Amino acid sequence: MILIVMEGFFQRVYQIVAQIPAGKVATYGQIAALIGEPRSARIVGWALHSAPQELNLPCHRVVNKAGAMGPGYLFGPGQQRLLLEAEGVTFTPNGHINMEKHLWDPFA
Repeated sequence: MILIVMEGFFQRVYQIVAQIPAGKVATYGQIAALIGEPRSARIVGWALHSAPQELNLPCHRVVNKAGAMGPGYLFGPGQQRLLLEAEGVTFTPNGHINMEKHLWDPFA
């Protein structure tokens, strides 16, 4: 039963992440809230880490709520920032994403 619930959760995460446009980012918590599981941000990270490569999801567009990038296990050191910069995402002097400018609003 738990496996079925997790599979459904992961699928909902993948559906949301697939919609994040280039030049925008979403947070783990934002994705969790969008799928109706607002206290499950960490599981969103787990879902992304487990995402099948053939889905070609833009996982690099998911960051923490402060605009900091993940630990690099999905992309390798620095790769996430390079991918985001190539899409026009800008960074503050402390190395975080300019969230005011780049946070995705799925309802806009």
